[in-house]
Amino acid sequence: MILRALALLISPLLLAACLSGGQSAPADSPFAPPVDTSKEAVDPVVVGWRLMEAGEFELALQSFYRAAAQTGATADLLAAAGTANLGLGRLGQAEDLLRQSLDLEPDHAETWNNLGVALMEQGKLPEAELILKKAFALDNGESDAIRDNLRLALAKAENPAYDGGNTQEYKLVRRGSSDYLIRQTP
Repeated sequence: MILRALALLISPLLLAACLSGGQSAPADSPFAPPVDTSKEAVDPVVVGWRLMEAGEFELALQSFYRAAAQTGATADLLAAAGTANLGLGRLGQAEDLLRQSLDLEPDHAETWNNLGVALMEQGKLPEAELILKKAFALDNGESDAIRDNLRLALAKAENPAYDGGNTQEYKLVRRGSSDYLIRQTP
């Protein structure tokens, strides 16, 4: 009786020892490999800009907020979050974040440009025109995107009926690290 009980206890252990693999997964396993948590994670700001390039503005915004939680709300992160909100069409939030960024770093031409775009989209043409002129001056007229946005603001200011009754679709196009241009979609 004791021998039978002992045999029943030992046989599963012997059978388990015969199995291949042990702790490692087989090479042809359909499951994902385990994550190596000892490696350094990718910078969330870099991830955010890559997501912006892919048109994933909501995910980019989350990535920028994650970076701000790690390092604090810097002028660059506020501008990036404002630009992501601009891409999402959240013009009021974009304006607030871009203004906060400019309070911290007032000499950043791309942020002034993006604020001008947000104001222009809200219909605040006189202020947008002034802000785009400031962006153009800070950039010394070198950026085609800022120049094109200023031209659009001036055209809308000269002819208030420029887009009256005619709804135009625009697309936000990234040029450089944080510089965006509004282009009309065909």
